[in-house]
Amino acid sequence: MTLLANGQEMNTEQKAPVAQAGQTTERLTIPEVLPILPLKNTVVYPIPILLPLIVGQPRSIKLVDDAVLGNRIIGLVALKDASIEEPGPDDVYRVGSAAIIARFAKAPDATIRLFVQGIERIKIIEFTQTEPYMMARVQVTPDTVEEGVEVQALMRNTLDLFRRMAALMPYIPEELIMATLSVEDPRQLAYLVASYVRMDMTDAQAILEADSVTAKLQKLNIVLNKELEVLELGKKIQDQAQSEMQKMQREYFLREQLKAIKKELGEEDEQQAEINELAAKIEKAGMPPEAEKEARRELDRLSKMPPAAAEYSVIKTYLDWLVSMPWQVATEDNLDIERARRILDEDHYDLEKVKERILEYLAVRKLRQERKKAEGEGAAEEPVDYIRREREGVILCFVGPPGTGKTSLGQSIARALGRKFTRMSLGGIRDEAEIRGHRRTYIGAMPGRIIQAIKRVGTKNPVFMLDEVDKIGTDWRGDPASALLEVLDPEQNREFRDHYLDVPFDLSQVMFITTANLLDPIPAPLKDRMEILQLSGYTEEEKVKIAHGYLIPRQLRENALTKDEIEFTDEALQRIIRDYTREAGLRNLEREIGSICRKVATQIAAGKITGKKVITPEVVVEMLGKPRYFFEAAERTMIPGVATGIAWTATGGDIIFVEATRMPGSKGFLVTGQLGDVMKESAQAALSYVRSKAKDLGIPDDVFAKSDIHLHIPAGAIPKDGPSAGVTMATALVSLLTGRPVNPKVGMTGEITLRGQVLPIGGVKEKVLAARRAGLDTVILPKRNEPDLEEVPEEVRKEMKFVLVDTVDEVLAAALTDGLPQAKPNKKNNKRKRTKKSAKA
Repeated sequence: MTLLANGQEMNTEQKAPVAQAGQTTERLTIPEVLPILPLKNTVVYPIPILLPLIVGQPRSIKLVDDAVLGNRIIGLVALKDASIEEPGPDDVYRVGSAAIIARFAKAPDATIRLFVQGIERIKIIEFTQTEPYMMARVQVTPDTVEEGVEVQALMRNTLDLFRRMAALMPYIPEELIMATLSVEDPRQLAYLVASYVRMDMTDAQAILEADSVTAKLQKLNIVLNKELEVLELGKKIQDQAQSEMQKMQREYFLREQLKAIKKELGEEDEQQAEINELAAKIEKAGMPPEAEKEARRELDRLSKMPPAAAEYSVIKTYLDWLVSMPWQVATEDNLDIERARRILDEDHYDLEKVKERILEYLAVRKLRQERKKAEGEGAAEEPVDYIRREREGVILCFVGPPGTGKTSLGQSIARALGRKFTRMSLGGIRDEAEIRGHRRTYIGAMPGRIIQAIKRVGTKNPVFMLDEVDKIGTDWRGDPASALLEVLDPEQNREFRDHYLDVPFDLSQVMFITTANLLDPIPAPLKDRMEILQLSGYTEEEKVKIAHGYLIPRQLRENALTKDEIEFTDEALQRIIRDYTREAGLRNLEREIGSICRKVATQIAAGKITGKKVITPEVVVEMLGKPRYFFEAAERTMIPGVATGIAWTATGGDIIFVEATRMPGSKGFLVTGQLGDVMKESAQAALSYVRSKAKDLGIPDDVFAKSDIHLHIPAGAIPKDGPSAGVTMATALVSLLTGRPVNPKVGMTGEITLRGQVLPIGGVKEKVLAARRAGLDTVILPKRNEPDLEEVPEEVRKEMKFVLVDTVDEVLAAALTDGLPQAKPNKKNNKRKRTKKSAKA
């Protein structure tokens, strides 16, 4: 490749002639003012070598034409930036070479081909003109040529490096190498070697600008060492690649010879045995036609491919996946409904809706089989429509607080049906390939987790639990929730096509069960494909029964204890539930029971207990320490301005306190507690209602004009939102401004309007259970939520009083007391613990 003036390039096979040893050039007089020709990506050295250039720009052609008519001497300098099309004086280096135009010719494409030869190094003093081309006053700056041992050593090192480089660069002609090795002038050697070595423009210019030959040789040696290291590394890589190719060819020929020898001996080679084994497995797998056709096509490719080929293992792995899938393997459902009911009751207490749905599924399956059998015996002339189109699979979604038994319920369902059980957690999944798998074009590709689980369980109709479906993520790698739309659609999953297998697999007989703590994060299309079953929190009585029937026996087994060594009283369990846990589920309760069992086991192992240890409320305090939760509603509502609200949370429900205070000011209203926009609007609506009804409520007229009001919902680290705290905020404001405290045993919930109406809310069961856990005995609810009370357990409805209201006036009448109660002493360490869960008021 020849580098050309003004940014053009030319491929040429012509090599510049090299001066022979002893050859001299005619001494020419260099004028003081020279036309300056800028060069892109090349540096011309002052040595007797013809360098080809192509000139294409009009100004450069004009320069050459004028120079040819004169003494043919021009100045050649390198551009600092090769991207500049119209260079000026500041765009070129100040040190270059004076050169003579030896030959030139005009080409048909309007460019000029010329050969130049460097004469001497020059330095630009000043530019005298820039149009039509640049001219400059120059000063001839000959190189300083030293003599001595150092110069000789540098020359020898340069020649040695160049010789080693030439051996790695086959494109350098042999005559050039011999001519270079015979040069004795250190200046000519430096320039000659620099002309044929690949280097950066800055390095090439630095060699030209160095005044002494010693400096030029030192800089050149640094560049040569660097380039030689790169060339040797490239040669090493090339040798390794060639050696590997030769090894693979040798192994291929040896295998072919071995195959021929075994064929002559009548022996079957390992590859053929492998192919035959796969063919037999394909025959037995019972694949559908499309899958079998694909398997046989890949097997045919595999048989024609040497085992050393890179794709051999890829195809074999794919075939192993195909033949190991349970295409026709299914477990037979146990349709004994009474047995299923007994198993479900053994494993879980209550959950009647879920159990009823499973028994309905079994009943339908049993009826369908009986009708099919009757149809086969000719009992009916025409097959009924539901027999023509069966929908085997069931897709349920269990939604409820943590610890309510959603995941373990899936295992019980599998046991009741007599099916195998597999589970997959969806929490945090962000890659669509986790569901659908990777295409085989990728290295390390494998099927998605759905197909992996089906293969692992070994049957095509398992109970498949998809945990935490509400916690699926989404990013640039895809949307797993959208990929689940096909999996969880009975009309589509009959031909589920994994990206890796790329053949349809029938998922319609799988019983999919998903679990979630919240419904809101689940996309609407995915939610529409599932049958939602709500699992609410447990009451105190239910927790006591579950503890006796399930939790305590399990903890006794895990801690190597027997019923004769430890016994929990109902009062002790109630103490644990009230003072050491506050949850909708059972996980913390089981942890506390396990903690007591471990302490008892420690005492038995140490010989401190010989008989049965009865766990009473006193023993609970002794083993678990001071209580962690308190019924603080009565203490916090002692003063006016504090009301107790009930909120729905992901853990089942909780109570919140709304505190209001006022200070001198002018109509300011501040709301704090990390509230969402909806809750802030509810607070503003509550204030507007109170101000509009101030006269009827007995609030002085000037109290708003002279006061700033601050409304705060404690536990500021927990995000809160929702409209159902409206009545609580209005009650707190009226309590503050009238001086009437709120009844400490009353909790309330409901959305408020500017006209004073109380609108219905959601989560009634969870809120009522939360109020009962907190020690409240009266709950104020919107009247339109009365039907929701049927979901509340009967024992809770009997214990608690429910005030159903339509207006805020009814709320105030039920919540506010007539006067200030007697102050009670504050208790230490009575701060209520809160879990870091987002509350929806």
